[in-house]
Amino acid sequence: MSPVIDALRQSQQRFASVVSPLGDTAVRDRSYDDEWSIADVASHLGSQAEIFNLFLDAGIDGAEPPDHDAFLAIWDRWNAKPPAEQVADSVAANESLVARIEGIPVDERDAFAVEMFGATRDLDGLAAMRLSEHAVHTWDIAVALDPEATVSPEAVDLIVDTLPATASRAAKAGAGATPVVVATTEPARTYRVTFEPDLSVQLVDGVAAADLTLPAEAFVRLVYGRLDPSHTPSSVSGDAERLRDLRKAFPGF
Repeated sequence: MSPVIDALRQSQQRFASVVSPLGDTAVRDRSYDDEWSIADVASHLGSQAEIFNLFLDAGIDGAEPPDHDAFLAIWDRWNAKPPAEQVADSVAANESLVARIEGIPVDERDAFAVEMFGATRDLDGLAAMRLSEHAVHTWDIAVALDPEATVSPEAVDLIVDTLPATASRAAKAGAGATPVVVATTEPARTYRVTFEPDLSVQLVDGVAAADLTLPAEAFVRLVYGRLDPSHTPSSVSGDAERLRDLRKAFPGF
């Protein structure tokens, strides 16, 4: 398996291990997201697994990708499920998607291509998009059950290099904010975040000093709007004002 498909498998195993033991009352408890219960997050992951399966079909068959009307029908069906069913069905739907990706013969993977959210994706590209969503939303559930939970390290190792692209759609730039140099650990990266004219996150080399140093896992959560003060590790160091600027710039999605 490619590293991204292997990481997606591990993320699915973690998701199943977190939610499967939960009873009907527990799945109704709040997730990290104030507006979503644990079951709501699971439902979102389940419906998205079905949607990704449609894109997988399109890439395998050389067909047109699904349209927004197909998404709406899937979302409506999942929203109508009882909470416990949303969780159980989500585990099954996500397992089905990952197994299908794993099952594509090696000699057919190079030919896979699908138009997906504004770009042509190969199989690893599709799996990478799924991994980022799946791993972060799994954390949304895990941290509601264990305040010390983190995003899985095998996912972080891959997601961290997609952050420049993610930032362009996740950001809400603050006017006049000073550029920030961010150094991450595990894995080590250095980024420059600029706010004008549009917010941009760029990988850089040769920077003498960073304004902020933090684990890559924490920077992933920051860009995804999940690094509030209560969930910021003690290993984060540097300019507190720059950290506040970044939290404002990445409110979450």
